[in-house]
Amino acid sequence: MGSSTALSLGSLNQPSQFLYPCPQCYSNWKSNSSSLFSSYGNNKRSLTCFSSNKKIGFMDQILDYIEGGPKLRKWYGAPDLLPKDGSLSEENESSEEDEVRDAVLVTDGDNEIGQMVILSLIIKRTRIKALVKDKRAAMEAFGTYVEPIAGDARDRSMLKKALRGVRAVICPNEGFVSNIESWKGLQHVILLSQLSVYRGSSGFQAIVTANARKQAEQDESLVMASGIPYTIIRTGLLVNAPGGNQGFNFKEGCASQGKLSKEDAAFICVEALDTVPQKGLIVEVVNGEEKVMDWKVCFATLIERSVL
Repeated sequence: MGSSTALSLGSLNQPSQFLYPCPQCYSNWKSNSSSLFSSYGNNKRSLTCFSSNKKIGFMDQILDYIEGGPKLRKWYGAPDLLPKDGSLSEENESSEEDEVRDAVLVTDGDNEIGQMVILSLIIKRTRIKALVKDKRAAMEAFGTYVEPIAGDARDRSMLKKALRGVRAVICPNEGFVSNIESWKGLQHVILLSQLSVYRGSSGFQAIVTANARKQAEQDESLVMASGIPYTIIRTGLLVNAPGGNQGFNFKEGCASQGKLSKEDAAFICVEALDTVPQKGLIVEVVNGEEKVMDWKVCFATLIERSVL
């Protein structure tokens, strides 16, 4: 394979940004789900395009983005660009009974793993909503693929608006589970949890993670008490390592000692969307030797094991 070219506007000192992969990269993604992620300087993330055999300059990257963006958006089935003022049109006020629930809400679009989740959802052509701190920065990063919503997740009115038309919620980190009374109509909640890691900590590390452990326990309790089908993914220690290169281990107790690539964690959250448990599923996962060829079969098997 030829040399790769990193497509990113990261040197503009803006938040982590993703440009849109070319059709060849999309094919690469289909065969290797995490092949589009690469490190970009100071822990920034960017896409790596494997269709180019030479390095292109920064200005050429911008031109490629400006000129190729509309075509790629059309190729992915995305709508046209936002108005020049960057504003989003207000959602139509429709009754909850009549609304179509086809969107996935990511509860933290500023978080590194949350952004990885968003990219995976874009590849699947999923309608995406995301809670963010800066709406304009999110629009610059993801274009019209994502409907960013700025506000506090503890604000009931804001959360109600964010959940309009949403079928499933992915929580990529602690502290974003609240106001579960607003979750009426949701079909699936997916929570990424490091509770096993916190419980396995000892000494000084246990003191440092005490608040995070308390928050993780509270989040899991709220999700399990919500009455909505849930998938709680208890990971091992999350690390910055390329995804898709290792297998997995789903054995009980593995999360307290093992590690999991952040890219793999994000990918697993998205794959969990396709298998909704009747009530709930708690699964531990770290990187290991088991290769997963079909995630629907994998999650179905894990659900069967959990009810035995």
